[in-house]
Amino acid sequence: MIKKRLTVGIFNDSFPPTIDGVANAAANYALEIQKNHGKAVVATPWYPNTPDDYPYQVIRYPSAMVSKKLGYRAGYPFDPFVVNRLRKADMDLIHTHCPFASAVLARMLRFSSDIPIVFTYHTKFDIEFQKVLPYDPVRAASARFLLSNINACDEVWAVSRGAGENMRAFGYEGDYIIMENGTDFPKGAGNPRLVDRIRREHSIEPGLPVFLFVGRMMWYKGNRLTIDSLKIVKERGYRFKMLFVGDGYDRPEIQSYVEERGLSEDCIFTGAIYDREMVRAYFTLADMFLFPSTYDTNGIVVSEAAACACPSLLIEGSCAAERVVHMDTALLAKEDAADLADAIIFACDHPEVMKRIGEAAAEKVYLSWEDAVAIAYDRYQTVVERYNSENDAQTRRLASLNDLRKLKEEFGFKLDYFTEFMRERQQDLGAKKDHLRDLYRIKQGQLGVKIEHLLEFYREKQEGLGIKLENILEYYRDVPEEMWGDLLDEIKKQNGK
Repeated sequence: MIKKRLTVGIFNDSFPPTIDGVANAAANYALEIQKNHGKAVVATPWYPNTPDDYPYQVIRYPSAMVSKKLGYRAGYPFDPFVVNRLRKADMDLIHTHCPFASAVLARMLRFSSDIPIVFTYHTKFDIEFQKVLPYDPVRAASARFLLSNINACDEVWAVSRGAGENMRAFGYEGDYIIMENGTDFPKGAGNPRLVDRIRREHSIEPGLPVFLFVGRMMWYKGNRLTIDSLKIVKERGYRFKMLFVGDGYDRPEIQSYVEERGLSEDCIFTGAIYDREMVRAYFTLADMFLFPSTYDTNGIVVSEAAACACPSLLIEGSCAAERVVHMDTALLAKEDAADLADAIIFACDHPEVMKRIGEAAAEKVYLSWEDAVAIAYDRYQTVVERYNSENDAQTRRLASLNDLRKLKEEFGFKLDYFTEFMRERQQDLGAKKDHLRDLYRIKQGQLGVKIEHLLEFYREKQEGLGIKLENILEYYRDVPEEMWGDLLDEIKKQNGK
């Protein structure tokens, strides 16, 4: 098969400035495709004060903040101007990394552009739903919507075997292949001057064991287990420094728990660090990376640690541990504080063994984004060739039309539950949907004022979209209030109205 230069749409519900594993993956897919293979076009929700200075095109669509706890914005994929811009990008394939707004947008684009969709399953959404959706009807509707979006894709990938098994738990019965994530760290130690700077800033004495966590400061990352195990290690007479690098909604509680367990002098919280070279220096400084997470489906941070020859301590049977071997390329422990403490003590007592494990991880576990995306890009070629050969264009277009009709029905069904959820949980966003509807009906003559708010919002926040007044009027006259009421509410809030 002759390798073609493809234009690939990278769609994801999170993207920088958001810091998480999936946003990292989407950004690196786009970078590697643009640099080494073809052309990348990113579609992602809008974030305030975010300059998109990338070597590839980034097209953002309207969004609203729906969860202060998680810090994410929900994208609104029905903007006709964004759809038109993406259609004009003349993409050969869409690779979506999230089964929500990104997948909806991908399904809409497939109808107009007649191109295949690849989906990667990164996240254990059953855990996510339990955290943010307390009501069973909302969880059930969201799970059905997620499954529908996955089933609609032309090929499905999972970042690990555990991720694939979790997808099966949602009811997915189709085929999938494992496509692992990489890391943007080059193999080798970080800048020694930065390492020395970190040691001085945190007053870490030479020879003292240093342990590290890098990631979002959320309880589900296993931080309680880490703290409980370190308490045991300290009680057995061992001294150490534990560095927590990252930020998140649970950070205040995690720091309070550290104080409660009597570890304040032993633990350091750095907050979020955006400088990748500085993060690399932290991995280089550390004697071991503690990552007792059973939530993560792949654990890019494990590859980052391996790049710097920093050995990892992982939970046996976790997704993060799939690519390692105990006592060869990592230490594995049971999901138990005492067992984890024994492994930490072993690391303190056997530094020469840990050095060997770190070096082995650099050779056997490390996977660069350059190599990971090269493998994925080869698979893109197969997906495109198969898609174009299976049916004629007219048959594919009819199938896409049926899928689009189904999507509209599904979205409306999900929206009913989402609206009820918003009524219960998001009172702080302003007026309820019913109030907005009544206001809209009573004050039809003031529609122009609302349009002015929208125009001001787009002028200040999305100047690159080039939105025209006539198009906005035409679109929002036809779209039901239920599908843009929350977005309008958010816009009014941002403008202090």
